[in-house]
Amino acid sequence: MYEIEWQPKAYRQLKKIKDRETLTAIKAAVLNLANWPDCLNIKSMRNHESGYRLRVGGWRILFAAQDHSRIILIQEVKKRDERTY
Repeated sequence: MYEIEWQPKAYRQLKKIKDRETLTAIKAAVLNLANWPDCLNIKSMRNHESGYRLRVGGWRILFAAQDHSRIILIQEVKKRDERTY
């Protein structure tokens, strides 16, 4: 199992989400990342340093997986629009 770590920027972005249903779905999806790499809705990012993105409805969670230390580093939580990536 991997440990989940939130960068301060991602945690601030998460706290700004007002919709409780969306917030609950994002938290559940992020907790599921502990089972890396057996996770759904994940794609590798080509032009972004974070490495991967997790899709949760209209939201995207950008993260990096550090295999040597077994840590998932959550870097950003963004609402999907034309400027997300």
